[in-house]
Amino acid sequence: MLTCIIKYEIDPFKRDQFAQYARNWGEAIPQAGADLIGYFAPHEGNTTTAYGIYNVKNLADYEQYRARLANSDAGRENYELAKRAQFIHREDRAFYTLASGAQKP
Repeated sequence: MLTCIIKYEIDPFKRDQFAQYARNWGEAIPQAGADLIGYFAPHEGNTTTAYGIYNVKNLADYEQYRARLANSDAGRENYELAKRAQFIHREDRAFYTLASGAQKP
């Protein structure tokens, strides 16, 4: 199992738009086949860093998931929302394996 953590640098004046983007992914990501842990927006302190976190089996499954997401109506609409509103300044994606204990089946 791989955990994908997406770190976003967002416009602090467009946090509501990022929150809508996150809610949209809340439906679209599971439909495309990834196990969504959640999207996390700034609450206090840092106002520009947000995260999206989900699990996939492996990188091959990740590629298939990404293709399904990009080809879905919900995925295309959400990508277009981000492009049009420009609330994301930077997006970094990294994959991790659980090191602290047993993985869930």
